[in-house]
Amino acid sequence: MRLAIGVVLALSSTAALSFGFYLQHLASGKLPSLAIRHPLRSLASLFACRLWLAGFVTGLCGWAAYIVALGFAPLSVVQATSAGGVGLIAVLVRRGGGRLTRREQTAVVASVTGLALLGLSLPAGVIHGTSPGWQLPLTWTLISMCLAGAAAGPLGPALRPGAGLGAAAGLLYSAGDVATKALVNGSHPAVLFATLLLVCHGLAFVALQLAFQRGTALATAGLSTLMTNALPILAGLVIFAERMPGGAAGVLRGLGFATTVLGATLLASSDRAGAAGTAPASTDRARAAQPGTWAGTAPIHPAWVRRPARYLIDHGARAYYRHHV
Repeated sequence: MRLAIGVVLALSSTAALSFGFYLQHLASGKLPSLAIRHPLRSLASLFACRLWLAGFVTGLCGWAAYIVALGFAPLSVVQATSAGGVGLIAVLVRRGGGRLTRREQTAVVASVTGLALLGLSLPAGVIHGTSPGWQLPLTWTLISMCLAGAAAGPLGPALRPGAGLGAAAGLLYSAGDVATKALVNGSHPAVLFATLLLVCHGLAFVALQLAFQRGTALATAGLSTLMTNALPILAGLVIFAERMPGGAAGVLRGLGFATTVLGATLLASSDRAGAAGTAPASTDRARAAQPGTWAGTAPIHPAWVRRPARYLIDHGARAYYRHHV
């Protein structure tokens, strides 16, 4: 019963986080270029955009549901369940009028298939691990932070536009998730892991917002979502000693875990055949502050109050693609 509750909470978290990322990516196309050298100005432009703010609040709700889910289910199961979020992002992209390349379609299918395989393995339950102390979670977190720096820096040019920063965000979010699991398990010193949690999520936020203005929704938010979930799956098995079930259930769960890695590889690898998903948010920046747009100063349409989710998807997506596709 506790496992089922954890899975339901993880699915709810995935829906909220994916929708929040999608809205933030839509909004980023109408904002001035963000710059690390001007953090206050960049933050002000983000929070002044109502579409971006709606996505940010939605994502916070998803993160809260994720934390609660960790108290009911092992880290590996929660993360693998959440990995299906890339499928939801793809649906939102198509719903908004975007296009997916064959590579991105394959990545989405791999991720959703992995989620289905995981679901089939859940009736077998999971063998909970033990608390590993503080050394292993700390080592994992620090290594993830170093790899994030490499992805955002020297490795970035070898990947799709925005994918390097998206991968860095996923590495940092996953490191924060490992620190969160250590806190939930009662690892000490608690202050250390709480600090790492805040630092990792803060840096991941910066990397992801910069990625949104450089790449498509799937190459940034999709890749970040997959890495955020795939890496803690491995951490759950290696660090927290969460063992796989035996028999056919173990095979299904192992295949489900593996497909998230395949999906992340396909999303990150360079595809020179053409643009995909939603257009990179950095194009046509001159229209960002036009009146009547989400980044402008026009009042919110009354439909926002009556049907907020439908209005955000339909109205925001149409406005975005009218300017960028």
